[in-house]
Amino acid sequence: MERSVQNSGRQEGKIVNLTTLKKVDGSYTKDTADTLKYMLEHFTPEDDDKDDDDVHRRARAQSQLTIGTDDDKEFIVLEIRNAIESLGNRKAPGEDGITCEIYNREFEILPSHLTAINNGCLNRGVYPTIWKRTKLIPITKPGKDNCEDVTKFRPISLMYTGGKVLEKVLINRINHHVFSHNYMHSNQFGFTPKRAQMAQS
Repeated sequence: MERSVQNSGRQEGKIVNLTTLKKVDGSYTKDTADTLKYMLEHFTPEDDDKDDDDVHRRARAQSQLTIGTDDDKEFIVLEIRNAIESLGNRKAPGEDGITCEIYNREFEILPSHLTAINNGCLNRGVYPTIWKRTKLIPITKPGKDNCEDVTKFRPISLMYTGGKVLEKVLINRINHHVFSHNYMHSNQFGFTPKRAQMAQS
């Protein structure tokens, strides 16, 4: 995944200039470019298969197997509409600057075209490379202003709205399959729609 990082952090709505950071080896970043490079290496490490454990090695191997199941049904216009509306209009845009509000208006004009784009991704089993680009916004954690460690920042990734929509319709399809076949364990509460954490007690 390609990524870029804005050269300032945010805290309580204010811009916070990036500072020199202390590295693991005890040395310090030399300038803003070096600080940004160090932050990217920390928050978005490269996917190195040498670091895989047995579970990850099996998952990586399975991902290379030929899929023998039937193709999923194509998305319908209503699915795309629901996915776009569920994002709301206040989500920050990705690198292209296209907000959810703009995307929603575009859908009202060209619903079949945007549905066809998502179906093209579904049928080909691809996630467009351009949608994999994210903009990282580093936010300083409360009380960490004077900290020299990179962990003082909490990064937020701003994605392309088109990518958000594709992810949403895929998640909705997966959730429908999982819950309609009772594949989810009864004790699973986290990241589960309509199941509050308080239900655990």
